[in-house]
Amino acid sequence: MRHRKAGRQLSRNASHRLALFRNLSRALITYERIRTTVPKAKELRPFIEKLITLAKRAALANDGSTEGRIKALHYRRLAMAKLGPVHGTGVYDAKGNSLEGDSETVLKKLFYVLGPRYKDRPGGYTRILKLHTRRLGDAGQQAIIELLQENEQKVRLKQGATPATSAE
Repeated sequence: MRHRKAGRQLSRNASHRLALFRNLSRALITYERIRTTVPKAKELRPFIEKLITLAKRAALANDGSTEGRIKALHYRRLAMAKLGPVHGTGVYDAKGNSLEGDSETVLKKLFYVLGPRYKDRPGGYTRILKLHTRRLGDAGQQAIIELLQENEQKVRLKQGATPATSAE
């Protein structure tokens, strides 16, 4: 029985799953939109949102004071631990060209671009869009997971009227 066992295994052991989430989150931070399978996207969402929350807290804490900078450094180190040993991976555009030379890294983008972007947002930084087309090879259901832009709201379906009851 799998009582109280949250999360999908994705046919991987724990270390492989962690490496998968690290790689997907680095790609999502770099490109801000990636295409993957629906289960992977649904499992990536909490992982990346916790990283963005750390960056947001660092942006809120860093007010110029010594204590604020120490808290921001602490949040940065927590994110480095979560992203793994290659947290300094460069940021590239869609064509594979390095952005901002060699100094732009995933961690810098997370803390200097994404953290301040979502400073006033109380969570919900990502959107998952399911695609109609299936993946070639295994026909896996595909989805696009993307980061929301600044001041963008998630589109929610309006609460429709309740279904009509059967006529008597």
